Amino acid sequence: MRTAISERLGIEFPLFAFSHCRDVVAAVTNAGGFGVLGAIAYSPEQLDTELTWIDERVGGRPYGVDVLVPGKIDDSVLDRRAHLLDFIPDRHRDFVTHLLAKYGVSAPAQPLTAAADELGRRVTASGATGLIDVALKHPIGLIASALGPPPQEMVAKAREAGVPVAALVGTVEHARRQVAAGADLIVAQGTEAGGHTGEIATMVLVPQVVDAVAPVPVLAAGGIASGRQMAAAMALGADGVWCGSVWLTTEEAETAPAVKSKLLAASSLDTVRSRSRTGKPARQLKSAWTEEWDSGPESPGPLGMPLQILLSEGAMARIGAAAEKGEPGAVELVNYYVGQVVGQLDQVKPAREVVYDMISEFGAALERLARLSE
Repeated sequence: MRTAISERLGIEFPLFAFSHCRDVVAAVTNAGGFGVLGAIAYSPEQLDTELTWIDERVGGRPYGVDVLVPGKIDDSVLDRRAHLLDFIPDRHRDFVTHLLAKYGVSAPAQPLTAAADELGRRVTASGATGLIDVALKHPIGLIASALGPPPQEMVAKAREAGVPVAALVGTVEHARRQVAAGADLIVAQGTEAGGHTGEIATMVLVPQVVDAVAPVPVLAAGGIASGRQMAAAMALGADGVWCGSVWLTTEEAETAPAVKSKLLAASSLDTVRSRSRTGKPARQLKSAWTEEWDSGPESPGPLGMPLQILLSEGAMARIGAAAEKGEPGAVELVNYYVGQVVGQLDQVKPAREVVYDMISEFGAALERLARLSE
């Protein structure tokens, strides 16, 4: 499959696999695709360990790193000499306490810590600098910026290292802004995608972005978990596809068993764009958590990023632990970021098999289209 991006990166298939799991990244990379490790969960030291592990297993094949750097954030809490945790209102802390009690979550309370505070600071341009520096010390083939134009420092450092910069967008205006900021590759992500998304569907968004930023290559994202969907994306002008949700139910994925069971049972109607996990609209499984925050009569409403991340991730750690013990209330609350393609994820496979199945189906789709013109 020769596209501009596959030839530039030296990969067999222009199939990009975004995952927070190093095992998925390595498996997809070794199968001929391009794994991209989400770095938000790691400190610089932890990221270095993860990337070293990947380096030792991919035999020099290229892979990427994704750093979450929002274009807009609640700056009012970032420039003060205090812990971010100090800016979480009592009524929001009380609501979480009430929610866990209401659903009978028995896991012991764990106070928000300095580690959680550090997590919040990583989703800023300054906080991401350490992650970017670590990533560029490894033989990566791509560094991606999510939620906003890549910081100039990131672009400059990537240029010096000879590493292309990718950026995720949800509108044509965002795409133009990203290219102006120095992005070498645009990921046009439709609202069907898991995680942070806009409101425009992939089928509409991709051709508009392709036309707006040409000759900059574009990857299509959102609603892509099969070879037929990959073929549709390429027909829209994309040079490849960026997939995330499809890897959550693979054998290698670190997805918690309780969450994986919910994913396998879910339909495409069982997701929602909600601010309840990060403070920005992010598509995830519908659950009691999203319903209580978004429409519950006692909800104080989500905080902005990064404060909502601190609040929700602390609670989700407790909820996840209780869900793994089979507590019904915790199972109702637990969720994870996933796109509408969750309705297609009905079995567990090795990541390598997912890659080969997608490419095989892609080929069959092309043959079918060719027959239409005979």
